[in-house]
Amino acid sequence: MNEQPFSKSMTYAPGLPEGATFYSAHKKRVTSHAIAKAVEEALSERGVMIKDIAEIVLDLQKPFMSGLTLENCVENVRAVLAKRELQHAILVGIELDRLAEKNMLSQPLQSLVDQDEGLFGVDETIALGAVSSFGSIAATTFGYLDKVKPKIIGRLDLEKHGKVNTFLDDLIASIAADASSRLAHRVRDDEEKRISQAKEH
Repeated sequence: MNEQPFSKSMTYAPGLPEGATFYSAHKKRVTSHAIAKAVEEALSERGVMIKDIAEIVLDLQKPFMSGLTLENCVENVRAVLAKRELQHAILVGIELDRLAEKNMLSQPLQSLVDQDEGLFGVDETIALGAVSSFGSIAATTFGYLDKVKPKIIGRLDLEKHGKVNTFLDDLIASIAADASSRLAHRVRDDEEKRISQAKEH
C-alpha cells in the first residue's frame, strides 16, 4: 500500500503542541519526548516532584551503598521514567484519578475508585505491571513500599478533601521500586567491572 502524501492534518492532535506527534505506518504517533514531558507535568500537577521519589530510593538503598547521594537517586528515577511501559501506566492511572475526582466515571467504577475500595486491586495490578520489567528486586520492593507507604506515598494515600490518589500512590511506589532495582544492578555492574579491570593490571 502506498503512503498517503503527508499533510499537517495527519499529525494534528488537539491539546498537544506542534512537533509532539509524527506520522508513521499510516498512524499518528506521539513522540517519546512529548510523553515523557506529559508524565513529569502530570506528576507535578498532582503534587509529586522527582525529588520526592528520589528520597524514597535514597532511604531504601543508602544502608547498602556508601556514598550514595540524592543526585544519584534522581538520575535513576529519571532513567526509569524514560520507560514507555511506566509512562503509559502513569498517564492512565493519573487520568482515572482525575476523572474520579470530577465524578466522571460510570458506576460502580466511580465508587470503587474514589473510595479506594480494598478489594478493587486494579491500581496495584497496573503498578505491578510497570514493575515487571525491572525484575524480582523491584517486585519485592514494591510490595514493601505498598505496605509501609513511606514519605510522599503515605501522604498521597491519606490525602482527602476531594482528592483521589487511588492509582497515584501505587504508581509512585512502582517508580521508586524500579529506580531502586536499577540502582542496585548498576552498582553491582560497576563493582564487577572494577574487579575485572584490577585483575587485568
